[in-house]
Amino acid sequence: MSPASARTAPGQVHDQDPDRIFGALANGTRREVLRLLREHGPQPAGAIADRFDMARPSLSEHLKVLRDAGLVSEERSGRQRIYRLEAAPLADVQDWLHPYERFWRKKLSALSDVLDAMPDDDAS
Repeated sequence: MSPASARTAPGQVHDQDPDRIFGALANGTRREVLRLLREHGPQPAGAIADRFDMARPSLSEHLKVLRDAGLVSEERSGRQRIYRLEAAPLADVQDWLHPYERFWRKKLSALSDVLDAMPDDDAS
């Protein structure tokens, strides 16, 4: 599936395989590439590669994984390839994680209630 066809309208379920998305996010280099694109906007592959201490073919493989997961899109501009963050799959991940966030908030709230109910232990 091409990155362009991976795009969905707001509110629609994204077509990408969740395992690909989570697999892409599991690597620190790929998360750093996403952070760079989020903070600095679309960038050519060379500019992204300059920020990493690795061979360009290695970074190209990371970009391919991100592209295949629908997390970045690639646009050719002359001899350059410009990469852009595609946030829709990240929103899907957030939607998937939201019930777990609610679960842990409830657990922490219950723990807070227990701690508040415990008598203060004044050793003095």
